[in-house]
Amino acid sequence: RLMKNRTTIVIAHRLSTIKQADEICVMHEGEIVERGKHEELLELNGYYKRLCDMQSF
Repeated sequence: RLMKNRTTIVIAHRLSTIKQADEICVMHEGEIVERGKHEELLELNGYYKRLCDMQSF
């Protein structure tokens, strides 16, 4: 509710915090390595998917 109709930058290790975000950027060693919505990032089978698997999403 607080983030509705606003641009908000959230930094999170708990992926449940950002699952509903319009856009998720995944950083590795200071670089954005993946970018997209939750479902899109899962399909890439990359860093984001591995993090989700580790957190038993």
